[in-house]
Amino acid sequence: MTFVIAIDGPAAAGKGTLSRRIAEQYGFHHLDTGLTYRATAKALMDAGLPLDDEAVAETMAREVDLSGLDRAVLSAHAIGEAASKIAVMPAVRRALVEAQRAFALKEPGTVLDGRDIGTVVCPDAAVKLYVTASPEVRAKRRHDEIIAGGGKADYTAIFEDVKKRDGRDMGRADSPLRPAEDAHLLDTSEMSIEAAFQAAKTLVDAALKEKI
Repeated sequence: MTFVIAIDGPAAAGKGTLSRRIAEQYGFHHLDTGLTYRATAKALMDAGLPLDDEAVAETMAREVDLSGLDRAVLSAHAIGEAASKIAVMPAVRRALVEAQRAFALKEPGTVLDGRDIGTVVCPDAAVKLYVTASPEVRAKRRHDEIIAGGGKADYTAIFEDVKKRDGRDMGRADSPLRPAEDAHLLDTSEMSIEAAFQAAKTLVDAALKEKI
C-alpha cells in the first residue's frame, strides 16, 4: 500500500513549496493538482475551444498528461482565470479526480496538494495537512513573489483577488475548500517555510513509524 500525504489549503498559503519539500525529503512523487485544472484550461485555449462547454472540457480533462505539467507555463494569470471557470464543472472535477487518484497509487509514496485532497481525492491519506495563512499575508507573499520575478504588482488588487478566490473555492457546491476532519492545521501566517516543514516532517515521521 502506497503512503499518501494530502495537503490542502487556500492560494498562496505555502502548501506548494511545502509539498515539494516534503516529496523531496522522502523521495515521494509530487502532484500539484491545481496544475491539472490549469493544463485542461490551457488545452481548451490552445485549441480555440469555449470554456463554458462542460462536455468538451471533460474530454480535454481526460487527455491531460500528469507527467508533463509545466509550472512555469501554467502559472500565467490568464490560464488561472480560465481554470477557475472549468474547475466548478462536476464532470471536469470527476475526470481529474480519477487521474489524481491514479497518481496517488505510485510507489513508494505520493504528496498531493490542492483544495480537496484530504476530503475528496484521498480521504484515506496517511497524513492530512491543511496549510493556511491570513488573506493579508497571502496577498503580500504573492505580491513579493511577482516583484521578485521582475513583474509589476498592485497589493490591493492582489488582496481583493485572494479574497474573491477564497470565496469561490469555499463556496462552490462541488468539493468546496475546507479542512478534512482529521487534518492537522498549519497556520503559516507567522511561520517560516523551514518551521512549517519541520512541523510537517514530525507528523509524517510519526505516521511512517506507525506503518512499519
